[in-house]
Amino acid sequence: MSEVAPMTEASPEPTQEEEEATKRGLGIAAWLAIGWLGCMVFLAVSASFLPLDDPINGSIRETPGVSYFTEGHIFGNDLLGRDTLARVVVGTSTSLSIAALSIGFGTLIGGFVGLVAGYVGGRIGTALSAMFDILLAFPPLLLALTLVSVLSPVTETDPPSRIKRMLVVALAVGLVSIPILARITRANALSWSQREFVMAAKSQGAKPFRIMLREVLPNVVPAMLSVALLGLASVIIVEGGLALFGLSINPPDPSWGNMVASQVDDLGETPHVWIVPSVFIFLSVMSLNLLGDVVRDKFAVREAAI
Repeated sequence: MSEVAPMTEASPEPTQEEEEATKRGLGIAAWLAIGWLGCMVFLAVSASFLPLDDPINGSIRETPGVSYFTEGHIFGNDLLGRDTLARVVVGTSTSLSIAALSIGFGTLIGGFVGLVAGYVGGRIGTALSAMFDILLAFPPLLLALTLVSVLSPVTETDPPSRIKRMLVVALAVGLVSIPILARITRANALSWSQREFVMAAKSQGAKPFRIMLREVLPNVVPAMLSVALLGLASVIIVEGGLALFGLSINPPDPSWGNMVASQVDDLGETPHVWIVPSVFIFLSVMSLNLLGDVVRDKFAVREAAI
C-alpha cells in the first residue's frame, strides 16, 4: 500500500519553503500546548489517587459568606468550605472524559459515513452530503440541550447518576459533532479517491471496502485528527454552556463548566472559584486549537509536496 502518491515527471518539485517547513520542528508554542495537555491528562487519570481534600463535602467556615485562602488550600475554598483545587482536578477528569467520549463517538460514526460518502460518490454521496448540511443547520448548543433534556431529564425525586449524565452529555455532543467530522472526512476522501494508487488498486480488482480502509483512510486520518482536536476544544466549551442551563453534571459533582455556572449569581463573592476553572478551560481550548492548526499545517505541506 502506498500512503502517498508517487512523484512523476509532471509533478511539481517541492519548493525550498515547503522543504524547510517539513524539516522545521513543532515550535515552542506547540510544545507548551502538548505539555499543558499532558498535565491535564495526568490529572484526569490520577484524580482519584492524588492526596486531595474531599471535593464534594466541605466544612462550613467560622465566617460563612466570606471567602479567603487558608493554609494548605492554594486555590482557596468556596462558600461551603470545599477545596477549589480538589474540585478543579476532579472536574478535569469529568470534562476531559466527556470531551474524549463525545469526539471518539463523533469521529467513529462521522468518519465512517464521510469516508463512504467521499469514496462512493454519486447519488449516495450527494444524499449523505445533503444530510450533513441539514444537521449542520441546527444550532449545536440548542440541539445538545434538547438531546440531554430528552435522554436524561432532571427530576428532584430521581436525579440521574454522575456516570449516566456523563454518558448522555457525551452522546448528545457527539451526535452534534458527527456532521462536521463527516463533511471534512468526505471532502478529503473524495480527493484521495482520485489518486493514482487508488486507481491502480481498483484496476487490480481490490474490493471497495479494502481500498477505503487500506488506501484512502490512512491518508484521511491527518485531516480527521486536526478536526478532532478542534472538536475537543468545542466540546469543552459546549459542556460549559450546558452547565449554565443545569444540564451538565449534576452538582455537587464538579466539572469545569458547572464550577463556573455555580458562581454565576455570586461572581464577586468568591471569584477564585470560577476564575480557576475558567483559566483551565481557556488554556486547554487554546492548546487544542493550536495543535489542531499544527496538524493541519503539517498535512497541508505534505499535500503540497505530492
